[in-house]
Amino acid sequence: MAQDVTIYDFEPNQNLNDWDIVNDGVMGGLSQSSIHLNDDGNAVFTGKISLENNGGFASVRHQTTIKHVQDYTHVNLRVKGKPSTYQFRIKKSGEEEVASYVQEFEVTSEWKTIQLKLSAFSPRYRGRTLNLPDFEADVIREVAFLIGNKKAEEFQLEIDKVYLTK
Repeated sequence: MAQDVTIYDFEPNQNLNDWDIVNDGVMGGLSQSSIHLNDDGNAVFTGKISLENNGGFASVRHQTTIKHVQDYTHVNLRVKGKPSTYQFRIKKSGEEEVASYVQEFEVTSEWKTIQLKLSAFSPRYRGRTLNLPDFEADVIREVAFLIGNKKAEEFQLEIDKVYLTK
């Protein structure tokens, strides 16, 4: 039986330079966000969503190379934060790929492990569902957290670990 595979496990004193913020400013929006480590060694993705100038989303992404993904059935997120709906997004080809494979999840103020079925990630581009098969790749090249609920809101998502399981 395959062991769990860690995609990212945040630790104290870790360098987060391999996580990139991508907000709606790429389209003229004014949303703001940042990521940092707290005293417990967890990542905190925080910010404010603005709907001004056709804005409305904030995200943080990480380039990776996770192979043999078909050996696993779920991606797990150990998270807590300001209650809201977030998206976890994966790409099979990295930055050049248009589609992100997306699932939404709810966050509460208590630690929870969210289990998302890999085969249920659906392809989207700029908020639109694409007429393509759901995720079925054997490699993950990028993971991302995104918030964009079509409302102005402040958010905070604390992330401990992201990993694959059978």
